[in-house]
Amino acid sequence: MKKNIITIVVILGALAAIAYVLVGNKKENKAKTDIVAEKNAAVSVKIETVKTQEVSLDFESNGSFEPTQELTFSAEKSGKVVRVLAKEGDYVSVGQTLAIVRSDVIDVNAQTANSSYQNAAADYSRYENAYKTGGVTKQQLDQARLAMVNAKAQLTQANINVGDTRIKAPISGFINKKYIEPGSILAGMPATALFDIVNVSKLKLKVTVNETQVASLKVGTAIKVTASVYPDQSFSGKITFIAAKADASLNFPVEIEIANNTANDLKAGMYGTAKFASNKQKESLMIVPRNAFVGSVSSNQIFVIENGAAKLKTVVAGRILGDKVEILNGLSDGETVIVTGQINLQDGSKVEIIK
Repeated sequence: MKKNIITIVVILGALAAIAYVLVGNKKENKAKTDIVAEKNAAVSVKIETVKTQEVSLDFESNGSFEPTQELTFSAEKSGKVVRVLAKEGDYVSVGQTLAIVRSDVIDVNAQTANSSYQNAAADYSRYENAYKTGGVTKQQLDQARLAMVNAKAQLTQANINVGDTRIKAPISGFINKKYIEPGSILAGMPATALFDIVNVSKLKLKVTVNETQVASLKVGTAIKVTASVYPDQSFSGKITFIAAKADASLNFPVEIEIANNTANDLKAGMYGTAKFASNKQKESLMIVPRNAFVGSVSSNQIFVIENGAAKLKTVVAGRILGDKVEILNGLSDGETVIVTGQINLQDGSKVEIIK
């Protein structure tokens, strides 16, 4: 009996000890949870300080080079290709023969048309002499003249058909793709593609600029251009087109024409950068990072930090200068703006600054 009592006492003591430990752990876990909850209530953000500084008004814009001339040209007449005189990669000049189409029947037709014209011309000459002596009437002379004119027109068309058997380059440039081989049959409807020709002696760089930048640009202005694959080379260009209307992203397309070097180093499709120089080299401006704006610059809203919390402010944005934006009103030097984490913020949210 005594032994049973001792056993019960020991068991109760063990249970009490276990209960004590569990209660302690619960309190400790609750304290940790409260700390984590308090910490998680603050949104992690990165910040930058508003400051007035000298800023270069020069700017750059990127785009891709395109040829000023490119053409996929097709056969005007049907026939069988007997010779191809150009291959991919060749440089060809305008008017150069690139392929020859079988011309047996066409040549015969041209010879027949020539004979018909010579006969008609001879007949007209005889009728003209006879008319002077009264041997033929005026009507007969007119009919002879009409026959000669018709024969001349048929000969002209026959000679054009002969010329069409020699397919010639309509522009100068490089053969970028060849679609035919000897033995290819050319169709008139739909027309058979023959060659792609690309002229890269001059190229155009298409870029976009924003509304504050486009206001300072003029057609004909000289522009320095670089290519990503030739970072140490500079190419001369000039503005040839400025869009009168912004695109869907509210930017204005601008085209710059560039004269290629003698080696034609620039290729269509390469990545290029246009460097626009401002009349004013530098200006003292209050600026903030572009990513400080909520959504986009056009929203004119920025979060600043006041007493450890985010405060939403409405500002007046000026010019966009690369990754910086001019602030005309709404902020002061020394204020702290939030540049990342705005998506999780509301006005008054507590913040934790990430160093």
